[in-house]
Amino acid sequence: MEHLWSPWRSQYIETFSNTTPKTSECFLCDAFYQPQRDAELLVVARRERCFVIMNRFPYNSGHIMVVPNRHCGELRLLSDDELMLLFRTVREAEDVLHKVFKPHGINVGLNLGSAAGAGVPSHLHVHLVPRWNGDVNFMPVLADIKIVSERLEDTYQKLTQGFEASAAA
Repeated sequence: MEHLWSPWRSQYIETFSNTTPKTSECFLCDAFYQPQRDAELLVVARRERCFVIMNRFPYNSGHIMVVPNRHCGELRLLSDDELMLLFRTVREAEDVLHKVFKPHGINVGLNLGSAAGAGVPSHLHVHLVPRWNGDVNFMPVLADIKIVSERLEDTYQKLTQGFEASAAA
C-alpha cells in the first residue's frame, strides 16, 4: 500500500485541539456563545435564531452548516419560528454558495440522531456541501483521502463576504 503524506494536517488538528478552549460539551454552543471568536471558530454569519459555521473538516470547499442558536437535537422540538428562520437561512446559504463558489449542485442534509450518522446528535445542524461535475476522484476510494483544494482561511473570507453582501441586499 502506498501512503500519501500530509504532515500539515496533523499539526493543524493538534493546534486546534490544544488552543481552542471549550466552554461546553457542544462545539456548536461554544461557537454560538463566543461571537468574539467567530473567525477562529469559523462562524461566517449570524442571523436572528441561527448561525452559519464552516465545517472544520469539509467534504468540499465551501462546506457549511446552518445551526439553530438553541441547543436542540430534533426538528420536532424547534418552535415554528425557529424552524422557519433556520430554513430561511438554509435558503440564504444556498444562494451565497451559488454566488461565491458557482457549484453545479449542492447537497443539503441533516443527520438526526447517532444512528443516522450525526456527529453532534444533541445539536442539529443542516449541512450544505457544494458539488461540481467531476469533483469525485479515485482518492477516497483507493486511499480513504478527500482532497479539498482551498485553505479554510481563504474559504472563510469568501463566505464571510458573501453573507455580508447577502445581509446588505
